[in-house]
Amino acid sequence: MAGEILAFDQNCSAEYALRGKHERSVLVAGGAGFLGSHISARLIAAGRRVICLDNLMTGSLRNVRDLAESPNFCFRLHDVIDPIVIDEPISEIYNLACPASPEKYQRDPLHTFQTSVRGAENLLMLAQAKGARILQASTSEVYGDPETSPQQESYRGAVNTFGPRACYDEGKRAAETLFYEYSVHRGLEVRVARIFNTYGPKMAHDDGRVVSNFIVQALMGRPITVYGDGSQSRSFCYVDDLVDGLMALMASPPDCRGPMNLGNPVEFTVLELAQKVLAKTGSHSPIVFRALPTDDPRQRRPDITRARARIGFNPKVALDQGLDTTIAYFAGTIEADEAPVQRVS
Repeated sequence: MAGEILAFDQNCSAEYALRGKHERSVLVAGGAGFLGSHISARLIAAGRRVICLDNLMTGSLRNVRDLAESPNFCFRLHDVIDPIVIDEPISEIYNLACPASPEKYQRDPLHTFQTSVRGAENLLMLAQAKGARILQASTSEVYGDPETSPQQESYRGAVNTFGPRACYDEGKRAAETLFYEYSVHRGLEVRVARIFNTYGPKMAHDDGRVVSNFIVQALMGRPITVYGDGSQSRSFCYVDDLVDGLMALMASPPDCRGPMNLGNPVEFTVLELAQKVLAKTGSHSPIVFRALPTDDPRQRRPDITRARARIGFNPKVALDQGLDTTIAYFAGTIEADEAPVQRVS
């Protein structure tokens, strides 16, 4: 892996030297992760130059390996909690640098909190130095276990500050405050997206989120693990729709600086999702029920009225269609890793 990273860096530096310093790049922090790699690919396809910043704690070079062939792509191995020095001019920054699943962000909760807060401020300072617009990938978790549904941006949430999810939930809330302060007091152009459950190709096998968990368990013939009785609900947004929303938000007018929900408002129970995955994979995996984790939200459903009105956001991919594509991706990658797979019927 070290050799591959070095090759990425050398290619990046050589190409930048050839181009000169007139072109402004887009920096994607967390660019080798699930969402970051999709954003990077979309930007490259649009002819933009992308600097991908990632510490590879949860991201993977596999997600961006195909992008390395482009002269417009640069990978830098870096942790955003450390000071960030970029020589190139930058026009936009996407901050996607943080583990997003409870299983991953609870492995090192102090680092998760530092990534959310110190990392966000490092990127804000970079944006200020470069005169760049910056977008924060916030989360529906800022609403905690909501007492109202659907969740509107004006809802202030019901979050436990003293529990196992607080490192992420409160970290993201603090990051939103930093974005507000840099906007109001330092004149920075900021955007804040509150992202609801998103799924699709390039999720990691061990991501720990419900869609990837169910698909991998079904394909491997393992029991489908449902926490609680499965009546808790989620709203699932396909990654292509979410990327459309993020890029539209980045391009939106300056008065769109306030938080904006991005997600698919169609609601399903977790048990309904498990049954759909079993039917689509033809798996005979049993469903097993486990105790509900601490502070697990009972309901997630975004009110996207603001996003529809301000940036024309309207998710198009239904869950059935998105699951078909995502299952095919996981089946292919599991086979490539030579793991035993229960064939999709």
